[in-house]
Amino acid sequence: MIDYDKVLSDKIKGIKPSGIRKFFDIAGTMDDVISLGVGEPDFNTPWAIRKAAIQVLERKHIIYGPNKGLAPLRGAISQTIEKKHGVRYDPDKEIIVTVGGSEAIDLALRGLLDNGDEVLVVEPCFVCYAPLVELAGGVPVSVPTKIENNFKLTLDDFKDKVTERTKLIILPFPNNPTGAVMTREDLEPIAEFLRDTNIMVLSDEIYSELTYGRKHFSIIELEGMRERTIYVNGFSKAYAMTGWRLGYVTAPEPIINQISKIHQYGIMCSPFISQNAAVEALSSCDAEVAKMVEEYNIRRRYLVGEFNRLGLTCFNPEGAFYVFPCIKSTGLTSEEFCERLLFEGKVAAVPGSAFGDSGEGYMRISYAYSLKHLMEAISRIEKFLKKLEAEKNEGKNCG
Repeated sequence: MIDYDKVLSDKIKGIKPSGIRKFFDIAGTMDDVISLGVGEPDFNTPWAIRKAAIQVLERKHIIYGPNKGLAPLRGAISQTIEKKHGVRYDPDKEIIVTVGGSEAIDLALRGLLDNGDEVLVVEPCFVCYAPLVELAGGVPVSVPTKIENNFKLTLDDFKDKVTERTKLIILPFPNNPTGAVMTREDLEPIAEFLRDTNIMVLSDEIYSELTYGRKHFSIIELEGMRERTIYVNGFSKAYAMTGWRLGYVTAPEPIINQISKIHQYGIMCSPFISQNAAVEALSSCDAEVAKMVEEYNIRRRYLVGEFNRLGLTCFNPEGAFYVFPCIKSTGLTSEEFCERLLFEGKVAAVPGSAFGDSGEGYMRISYAYSLKHLMEAISRIEKFLKKLEAEKNEGKNCG
């Protein structure tokens, strides 16, 4: 009998499963659960994108594409970034089309890190960063942000964590799970500090199109930052293309040359059909994206107002499609609260602790769901909170 414990990688055994998937998978086995745990748009992929994919299916032989991605798509990505940020990337030398933004992040980390290199991971944040750092041989160093700073990163948050082994800082803005954004004024002191170091930036801007009341600002727009930034984006969130699995990474040519080798051997190329459809997304779907943002904004305002009404203080997000209400007043940990909410209240949310230790005391609710679903979820959460309050009062009376 083989001893699998001796066969399996100790590195992999030490990595925890995704806290997001845990609650989503449990909810999938239950009846009458409103699942607000996964960040997946409830909108259909715009028709122009689907039509472009259909035309490829009908008229073209479906083949492997170039390793770095189809030339028309890389050209469209280059034009889009230049239009939005005033920064140009050479489509032939500085862009790789990836299988979602997650592969782009993985490529960047594996392309830069040697064993023992440290990566500053700004938290709360998407669950993949720290595990991918570890898989690349690096050491994740947590950099908590604070509610009193609107969950924005400040220079004081991380400058004392920089060591001679620090190679990279991950900027996840607009932020998942908090919805925080960084303005030019927020980023300037960080950029000024980094210019005097050899520290690179991995800027994950997958939610850049989903902002409310302000235009997204990228750190690549600041002087001297293009040369030290690996920019990650994709099509899943803004264009409702999660299942199409398409993202991209842009960076200076020396970095692209290295990470393209990983992409070649590990993936080869991104889906041919998805790439052709993405060209259409960038060329003709801005109006559809704007309509989605308008609807998300309605849901955002509703949820923030309702959670504050219920006594769960809720930060007002300026980007992405999540709210991050505080549940500390209940006396439960975020894991306990979300587990009981799922089994007793029939609402699936993600505990804030899944996004790093600084997320403890919060839960993440996605509003990439219809207003009808959100209203029903709030009704159930309100009943659940009343039940918790009744338990507290009963305990006091017994005491």
